[in-house]
Amino acid sequence: MTSIALLGATGNVGSRLLDEALSRGHQVTTLVRDPARLASRAGLTVVAGDVTDPRAAKALAGHEVLISSLRFADIAPGTLIDFARATGIPRLLIVGGAASLRLPDGARLFDAPGFPAEYRTEAGAGIATLDALRGVSDLDWVFVSPQMVFAPGERTGSFRLGDDALLFDAAGDSHISYEDFAVALLDEAERPVHHRTRFTVGY
Repeated sequence: MTSIALLGATGNVGSRLLDEALSRGHQVTTLVRDPARLASRAGLTVVAGDVTDPRAAKALAGHEVLISSLRFADIAPGTLIDFARATGIPRLLIVGGAASLRLPDGARLFDAPGFPAEYRTEAGAGIATLDALRGVSDLDWVFVSPQMVFAPGERTGSFRLGDDALLFDAAGDSHISYEDFAVALLDEAERPVHHRTRFTVGY
């Protein structure tokens, strides 16, 4: 059993991470602005607050892993990193984005001509967070990137891991479900393999 502190538990990915962690028997403490949004569940502790509140950091102290599924556009990289340090939790896993991954021609997805304009703010903030993390040596951080298509789906438990390049299946699609992404991230939380780096999950 691992004690996990989770940020962003009410979001699309965060809710899947919460379900996956609790189903594995982990003790999870979530930090949310509105605790009423989360129903009472075995193994779950809900703390009111956000990452700008130093008291919230103290409430999460003592956990083994901190997982962030927060929107990058809503929080500056330094604020998230400083909050992680303030908790005293040594391991930080971050739900990353796909925009910084490389296409087959070596270019970043973010720089592709067809990259959707409506995603540029969030994607750019995610890239800035990864860049900031690469200068951090006092936290055991991991940035976990999904694929181009990241959406609700099935929990199959079958996927591949990569490093800095997009993963494409036999049909040429780059995708992963929220559910299988949660499996991969919780696997990493339980059995650390990656340290101060990024990896990616795809079919």
